[in-house]
Amino acid sequence: MSTLSDLGKEAGIRLALAVLWLLHWLPLPCLAALAHGIGRLLYVLARSRRRVGLRNLELCFPDMPLARRKALLKAHFGWLTQSLLDRAVLWWASPARIKRLIQVEGDIDLAEREMQTTGRPTMWLCPHFVGLDVAGAAILLCQKRPGASIYQTQSHPLMDKLMKRGRLRFGNAEIFPRQDSVKPLLRAIKAGRGFFNLPDMDFGLQDAAFVPFFGVPAATLLAPSRMARMLNMVVQPVITELLPGGRGWRVHFMPPLADFPTTDATSDTARVNRFIEQEILKQPEQYLWVHKRFKTRPEGEPSLY
Repeated sequence: MSTLSDLGKEAGIRLALAVLWLLHWLPLPCLAALAHGIGRLLYVLARSRRRVGLRNLELCFPDMPLARRKALLKAHFGWLTQSLLDRAVLWWASPARIKRLIQVEGDIDLAEREMQTTGRPTMWLCPHFVGLDVAGAAILLCQKRPGASIYQTQSHPLMDKLMKRGRLRFGNAEIFPRQDSVKPLLRAIKAGRGFFNLPDMDFGLQDAAFVPFFGVPAATLLAPSRMARMLNMVVQPVITELLPGGRGWRVHFMPPLADFPTTDATSDTARVNRFIEQEILKQPEQYLWVHKRFKTRPEGEPSLY
């Protein structure tokens, strides 16, 4: 019976990926309209993720009325679904089409200029807004400096293969499994690659500290500060925005963080969280609320979920 169940699950995944491939031929406004309807349905059906999202919003915005939190999360499900459908374009559309859809704002040439003038590598600090993959595409397609990143191995081999191929398809990136040694990544950065770093997920207590995130202690990686200090890196935040109606994507290459890093990694990490909070307030519907950001708790504290 379990074999039949596994076969059915495998067939379902392959069918979903085949549909995703077909969707990449559609114009982005059509994908956005489709995502709007699917997102409303997923808000109803994905009960566990809906509960996580509402709990996160309750913790981060305790003074926000419940009706407003629900409306915000409904909108978020639409944007999240759009980002998933947009991935079809990012994985299979031509580089020329993808570049036409990306609007770049800010100093996209910072990494190349720093390497040429000061020899300092750049860390692109990319929080988990739903258009995160677009930031990666912009970095690889719209500027000269090659990139490197860490990725989370997917449980399904085909999905893992597709995600790696999608992120490596432009030929100027290296990605390293999170569970492997960090030494190959450090060598790649020292060789001049920019580092695409995702600073705001809960990966447990290892190399992390509890620092406030909207006033709630959150296990947050110390790596941005420690790596930047060890490798003398420039740290440039990159924020993505999905434009309404499928009009494309905007990627903001922001000014590098001043006086960062310091000798106090915990203080630096709290500063990064404050920066992310400020950016979330500009477009709260597009931040990844369905992740259990507060999963890890200080010893003796009960689960928040």
